[in-house]
Amino acid sequence: MKKAFSMILSLILLLSCVSVVFAAEPYNSFGAYEHVFILGIDGLGATFDKVDSPNFDRIFADNAYRHDAHTEYVTVSAQNWGSILTGVAYNTHGFNNGWCEENERDSSSGNNTIFYYARQAFPEAELVSFNNWDAINHGIIENDLGVKKINRGTDPLVVDAIVRYLEKGNTPKLMFVQLDSVDHAAHTYGGFSKQYYSAAEKADVYLGDIYDAINARGLMKNSLFILVADHGETTDGHGGQTKEESSAILAVAGHSVNKTELNENVHNRDVSAIALYALGIEQPSHMISSVPAELFGESREKTVAENPMSPALRGLRRILYFFVRMVNLLVGLFDR
Repeated sequence: MKKAFSMILSLILLLSCVSVVFAAEPYNSFGAYEHVFILGIDGLGATFDKVDSPNFDRIFADNAYRHDAHTEYVTVSAQNWGSILTGVAYNTHGFNNGWCEENERDSSSGNNTIFYYARQAFPEAELVSFNNWDAINHGIIENDLGVKKINRGTDPLVVDAIVRYLEKGNTPKLMFVQLDSVDHAAHTYGGFSKQYYSAAEKADVYLGDIYDAINARGLMKNSLFILVADHGETTDGHGGQTKEESSAILAVAGHSVNKTELNENVHNRDVSAIALYALGIEQPSHMISSVPAELFGESREKTVAENPMSPALRGLRRILYFFVRMVNLLVGLFDR
């Protein structure tokens, strides 16, 4: 008799576990976003961890970030913006600053950017790239995809162009932004100078301006917002392999993003994988970027309201728990 009761108990416990697992199924974030906005701040490195950054704090406090994500081995702009946009290593895409300033690419060039895959998936979508350093629009993003490319020579002009663009009612499927004044301050005054940290604090203001312009259009409820840097700085610039140079901010905000610190192996080039995943685009096999395992999924803070346990499942679980308690009681009586 006790064996029969034990078998019944095991079955009920199994059903209970299945019910719990099913009810707590993680939020499926593949293709869960209508828009992806990527803000790149050249030379920022891990600086937001060292300066007053109220906009960063309010935007990413309940989302995912890491101040010291890995950069490419060569800590130079083209090598890293190229990897961020193509999802491959710097020595695979082969970009350098001079080449990108002097040459253009089209979609037949290989090592395509995420704009190429977004255009394939969404032929009529609006794709746009705003840059201070125009080499990104000129030599990294393909010239035959219908990407709207806007170059402005200062960060305030870039931000103003973005705000005006959004105020006109534009709704880009994918938008990339590059701001340059932090890197410029480092080259002019040094990476640990007062002017450098002041430029980083100003970049936080620009971050808030861009995020708020997106939010004012009502787009953030269906958008993934990514902040990333290409490299950090030292007193002598960048290009080497010090911790300061090879660390980069990477932060992600969205309705299904977990509140977490990203793992220590995350790279700035993982932005490409994250963006494609959010838009529901299968990542090409040649890309080495990846979506951090902890980025999306079940989160008490972020997904409970969007993926609640149904009343029926909640009731079934209560019934099963009641039966488990009754069986335990009966088994205890037979054991006496």
